[in-house]
Amino acid sequence: MSIPRLASTLTKTKWSPQLSSRLAYSSKASTQSLKERLTELVPEKQAEVKEVKKAYGDKPLGQVTVDMAYGGMRGIKGMVWEGSVLDPLEGIRFRGKTIPDCQKLLPTAPNGEEPLPEALFWLLLTGEVPTPEQTKSISEEWAARSKIPSFVENLIDACPATLHPMSQFSLAINALQHDSAFAQAYQRGIPKAQYWEYAYEDSMDLVAKLVPVASRIYRNVFHGGKAATGQLIDPAADYSQNLATSLGFSDPKFVELLRLYLTIHSDHEGGNVSAHATHLVGSALSDPYLSFSAGLNGLAGPLHGLANQEVLRWIVKMREALGNAQDVSDDQVREYVWSTLKSGQVVPGYGHAVLRKTDPRYSCQREFALKHLPSDPLFKLVSQLYTIVPDVLTEHGKTKNPWPNVDAHSGVLLQHFGLVEQDFYTVLFGVSRSLGVLSQLVWDRALGMPLERPKSLSTQNIKDMFAGKQ
Repeated sequence: MSIPRLASTLTKTKWSPQLSSRLAYSSKASTQSLKERLTELVPEKQAEVKEVKKAYGDKPLGQVTVDMAYGGMRGIKGMVWEGSVLDPLEGIRFRGKTIPDCQKLLPTAPNGEEPLPEALFWLLLTGEVPTPEQTKSISEEWAARSKIPSFVENLIDACPATLHPMSQFSLAINALQHDSAFAQAYQRGIPKAQYWEYAYEDSMDLVAKLVPVASRIYRNVFHGGKAATGQLIDPAADYSQNLATSLGFSDPKFVELLRLYLTIHSDHEGGNVSAHATHLVGSALSDPYLSFSAGLNGLAGPLHGLANQEVLRWIVKMREALGNAQDVSDDQVREYVWSTLKSGQVVPGYGHAVLRKTDPRYSCQREFALKHLPSDPLFKLVSQLYTIVPDVLTEHGKTKNPWPNVDAHSGVLLQHFGLVEQDFYTVLFGVSRSLGVLSQLVWDRALGMPLERPKSLSTQNIKDMFAGKQ
């Protein structure tokens, strides 16, 4: 029996609608667009959420302690985030799939090895692995949507080179809000059931336009406003290829690195600052442009997106302190790490708020380096740190997780291929993070997520509570 006929038969039986839908989907997956698939999935997910709320709505997710309230709400289970979940021991899973799973299952570019960010975006939105044809359709659609208005180009060009690239990035995203489909539709008074469709259109436009926005900022700040040679947006190229070309890079290995980088930095569940800020602002029905700009402003902080450049600066400083030698001994590295700790500083790139093992995002970058740049002096130093720092931090006794996180590696890879401007690294992070936070924002509107408004207490309230006064 053919799959379409089987799906039709199941629809008439007592099999679940979800199973019937999946079978029908498999028969037309090669031609179905992302929005068409979402149109099928949204009512299914709405029904699932309704069922979960009805069955478990009064059940506690956990206990909130005073330490959690004073500790930045660390560990409080209070959000719904569909795209990814972070396990302390296993690391991040995108829709249930680990990073090695994604590297194995997601479509790649022709002759490429790393997953395409377009494929991950499809996975984050639908929970399903796209076909190569569907992945290519996203590449083509993003290329077609990528042009930015001339007034936004002029706005970027008017920024002084001394204005941080992240400030320019956020400024440009706010300016792009001029053409928000969601904001215009809301003003017309569309029904709530259509909110997600306009959030989707804005999100697709916004991701597409990040390439010319980010590259224009990069060329202005670091290359005197001189555009990269060649066609900037190739309608036949994938997203990472167009980003690399727009920035001025042509090395195929660098393009592969961008594909990996944009994929693994895309999402890290909902509690991190950039994700939560985007979700929070979106809960006020701010459109995706305003919401993502808020997330970028959070990402710009040194405790979040700036961490990778801080790691690189520390490694470069260490190498300089050790005489810029091609090879340094483990004892020299160990002594430098101890001197950092004894000076009251932390070793950047090690430890994580949730993870209790080596970050899988670090591991896949290490594998990339071992394959493509094993003799790079900075990578060799990173490798030494990988074997030395955990033991030192364990002996030091003040770090719960002595293992490296994603920031311990990414800057070294970018440096190797010539992207040496460290102030731009967080912009790349922002381009990647758009995939995760905007895919969730579409689902926030589809599921009718309400205005986020947790209850706050004063210190006196807490004292009174446990003194029996409340």
